[in-house]
Amino acid sequence: MDAVRVALLREVLDGTEWPAAARRFASVLRSSVVPQGGGLLLVGTARYEPWHLAAHLVDEAAWSGRPELAPTLVRHRARPSDPAHLAVGLGRLEAAGRGSTLLVVAPQRPDGGLLERVHDARRAGATVLSLDGGDREVHGLAHEALTVTDADDVDLDIVQHLVSAAAGENTLPAAPPGRRRFRDRLARLADQVTSPPPPRW
Repeated sequence: MDAVRVALLREVLDGTEWPAAARRFASVLRSSVVPQGGGLLLVGTARYEPWHLAAHLVDEAAWSGRPELAPTLVRHRARPSDPAHLAVGLGRLEAAGRGSTLLVVAPQRPDGGLLERVHDARRAGATVLSLDGGDREVHGLAHEALTVTDADDVDLDIVQHLVSAAAGENTLPAAPPGRRRFRDRLARLADQVTSPPPPRW
């Protein structure tokens, strides 16, 4: 989702908690993923893989000059024959420890195997964040969580767009809130037009 559509989405959601909540969560994400750290690992459930969030974070990493925000997508059914960026399996979580950030996207309760791996990563020192549907065990494992339930006025896909767009915003120059800040972002994006595009998913 491009900057114009994100701005329209925020305008539609103005007056709700979601734009601010997404920015808070994105701020925690930015502060936990540091250069020379263990990287950002992104994992979903066996039924839901966060492809779009991975792609948007890759874009934000390129546009904001924060390459550490580009995640490694950890997949439940990765195969050695898959392209390199899609061939990382759950075993990668076993190497997550201090300096690593693990972002779990779980609309429903993950299976026990994933929860055990996330628990082990946390015990090894990894920072665990979750975008979830309210499962208590996922919540208990996360240092920071943003929950979207069926009773909310948005869905998890919309919140992922808000979070990924906010993830690169801390590199923008200071500006008064409102449209001027948005124009600054558009100007920054326009500067990228002549640069090689980031790899696509």
